Amino acid sequence: MTLKYNDIRSYVLTALLVMLAVFVPWVFHQFHLAGATFLPMHIFVLIAGLIFGWRAGLLVGLFTPLVSHFISGMPVLNVLPQIVIELSAYGFIAGILRQRYNLRTIWSLLGAIIGGRMALLLAILVTYLIAGQSYSPLGLAANPLASFWSTIKQGWPGIAIQLAFIPAIIWLVEKFITRDTEDRRVK
Repeated sequence: MTLKYNDIRSYVLTALLVMLAVFVPWVFHQFHLAGATFLPMHIFVLIAGLIFGWRAGLLVGLFTPLVSHFISGMPVLNVLPQIVIELSAYGFIAGILRQRYNLRTIWSLLGAIIGGRMALLLAILVTYLIAGQSYSPLGLAANPLASFWSTIKQGWPGIAIQLAFIPAIIWLVEKFITRDTEDRRVK
């Protein structure tokens, strides 16, 4: 299923994924669980790309950190552009790999995780060149590579969660969508 501009359900589902991607990290912060460790925002961006295609993945990746910042102040302003770029890349790459190149969910997910991290590295480097300082969600770092490496080390549990649960979530959602579509054809 891809994002269709003439179908209101596409917009509703995309908005729902943005809402979940904003709400779940907020809940994590209420229980003092580190968003940079568990990466709850990333999950819904990846799901959007894998199920609804690159357009939905890109939109959810773009709007989620912006909406979250304006509602909760998280992510903080100095890393907001980097996270927008990273999440947009996650959603875009997941959708492209899954639907254009017809890769299995796990390979599309792995490609999106690697591609999103490479986009984050590029964003960190550009920030360093412009601002002369290297920021990461974990704070100021000595240099861009230290900043990038700290996000990798901190985010391993979240990446493991993504690899363990997202393929099962995709399978369940697609099964539900397929059944719903078949039920509509019968009627």
